[in-house]
Amino acid sequence: MSRTDSRTDSRAGTRDDESVYDRRRLRQWLAGEARADGIERRDMLRLLAAAGLAGTATATTGLAAPALAASATVTGTAPRTATATTGRATAAAVPGIVKPLPDAWFTARGTNAETRFEALAGTGHHTPTDRFFVRNHTATPVLDANAWSVTVRGDGLVGGGSAEFTLDDLKRLPATSRSAFVECAGNGRSFFTTQQGQTVSGTAWTLGAVGVARWRGVRLAEVLRRAGLSRGAVDVMPRGLDADYVTADGTNLGRVRRPLPLSKALDDVLLAYEMNGEPLPPDHGGPVRVLVPSWIGIASIKWVGDIEVSAQPLYSPWNTDFYRLFGDAYPAGGSAPLTRQTLKSAFELPWNASLEAAAEHRLTGRSWSGAGAVARVEVSTDGGSSWRRARLHDAPRRADWVRWSADWRPAAPGTYTLLARATDTTGRTQPETTVHNTQGYLFDAVVRHPVQAV
Repeated sequence: MSRTDSRTDSRAGTRDDESVYDRRRLRQWLAGEARADGIERRDMLRLLAAAGLAGTATATTGLAAPALAASATVTGTAPRTATATTGRATAAAVPGIVKPLPDAWFTARGTNAETRFEALAGTGHHTPTDRFFVRNHTATPVLDANAWSVTVRGDGLVGGGSAEFTLDDLKRLPATSRSAFVECAGNGRSFFTTQQGQTVSGTAWTLGAVGVARWRGVRLAEVLRRAGLSRGAVDVMPRGLDADYVTADGTNLGRVRRPLPLSKALDDVLLAYEMNGEPLPPDHGGPVRVLVPSWIGIASIKWVGDIEVSAQPLYSPWNTDFYRLFGDAYPAGGSAPLTRQTLKSAFELPWNASLEAAAEHRLTGRSWSGAGAVARVEVSTDGGSSWRRARLHDAPRRADWVRWSADWRPAAPGTYTLLARATDTTGRTQPETTVHNTQGYLFDAVVRHPVQAV
């Protein structure tokens, strides 16, 4: 298999059709043609047994199609209001996160910290680094930038060799800056339950598991070229330097890693060492992280320590066991591994915010898409009975968001439901509902945001 096997994804301007590519890679893994680095077959059987799928074996391997490991179930609890006085999470208590987490800016969610969208009002286009959400599988490692290096290795390099790059080495290469969002695949997960009445598993994010920053670093393509990329390379798999990830049943899956097709790696991926003009901080992947624009956040590996370049498709738990869609609407073995993010909009308002009745208010928010630039945003202040265009305050760009605003005067005291929906340059508009999947990934329906006029 050569890199010329990758197809064209005309929707987003990249050189690969990610769905076709990942389905092919999944078939190859199931047929035993792709290498599974860092996980034993017996451990895979344990995961499949835990998911209840071990009995549906394939003819070629005796293994079922991999399934997502179990995680905490999202309950029907509504998002917390800005004025709640009980049950309030203390963000400073989040284990394994280094930076301060003021309760006014963050909601604690297990090992993670979700940004409160109201904390972004008036902050400018880029999310301030101190307000950027944190998604950790384990805990933030604090690494010495002077001692850090990344090793590029594998049979996808000429002669099957390896090359090592220090931070100074990367900074001597041509630098590239890019404004782009990073967003967890489960962002918006809780709305499957609170709006659609469906049970899903995973961290109960509202809409704050996303942030946009100005990233600066070196193109991964430049590093691969200097490492000696061969014509036979097909996959590139970065791996982090955080601790091994151990599932609830004790299976050690090793350090977080996820393969990219070569065509994506050579397109717009960065090895980023700066965030908003400053050295990349620990919680966001410092000294160096991978930035994969438009893709789900797990692809943007933090604390990158090594990169495997392979002449055959690669497998990791994070592109086959995790981050796929399961449920009644999907094949029994799950969807292809997730790649691009979806389309979302959010108001910069607390949940159940109190607004003065009969007064003029400027509603603000942000919209973003993984498939194309945001072309239009519409706002409804009457629960969706009528819509009007919002004003856009940024030039629409792929892999980025736009800020928008709309004026509103509540006619009388009472409860109102605000809605915002975006349309991107592919022509897609946020739907009323999202097709259910059991892990609650890629929620893109219009969110119903309650406010009180008093």
